[in-house]
Amino acid sequence: MEFKLPTETVDLPSKGLLYSEDNPLSSGQVEIKYMTAKEEDILTNANYINDGTVLDRLMKSLIVSDINYNDLLIGDKNAIMIASRILGYGAEYKFTYQGEEHSVDLSQLENKTINESLFSKGNNKFSFTLPATKMDIEFKILTHGDEVKISQEIKGLKKLNSDNSADLTTRLKHMILSVDGNTDKPTIRKFVDNYLLAQDARALRTHINEIQPDVDLTFFRGQTGKKTSLPIGLNFFWPDL
Repeated sequence: MEFKLPTETVDLPSKGLLYSEDNPLSSGQVEIKYMTAKEEDILTNANYINDGTVLDRLMKSLIVSDINYNDLLIGDKNAIMIASRILGYGAEYKFTYQGEEHSVDLSQLENKTINESLFSKGNNKFSFTLPATKMDIEFKILTHGDEVKISQEIKGLKKLNSDNSADLTTRLKHMILSVDGNTDKPTIRKFVDNYLLAQDARALRTHINEIQPDVDLTFFRGQTGKKTSLPIGLNFFWPDL
């Protein structure tokens, strides 16, 4: 007997604009299959949970399209995660936040609106002038592959010094491509460590957050009407946990 699983197409928040034309992700879509018992085995694997790879292993198993998972922009990966959860356990997501019970319809989450005039098709590179020092920065939007490298570097730093908290600067070192036209990696790292003003770093992070393609992962909190980031924990893929 031959079995065939149904699949769905996920529209990527980036619309594929930041991938090179020869990259399958430039189509702006990814095909994923419905979750099976095999994926539930992945979700309950204690080793995957402990080393923090469980969600990535799950999505790799669900993606049908022939893509390089490391190429995925973080926002595009978030869209695949949301779609995977809906196909696996439905759109209703119930959770507790600060002592209050909430329910969100995940199918109503929308991709952030992107300013396509800032995008150069097939080129993941953006420009920004730091407001305080007026230095010109070029930066990129991080991919899953970048996040893996950042995580490994941070772990290495913590092994050398358990009190090390260089998360923000390490991330910026991987994001920044040039400083006033200088693309030398050691120079960029030296700049971030010693010469990047806090107000400039904050402005850069804010700008990146504004233009970065992603899913709008926020919800309105009860009567306050305040928008808050959607908490995503183990119960996101195990509603009855």
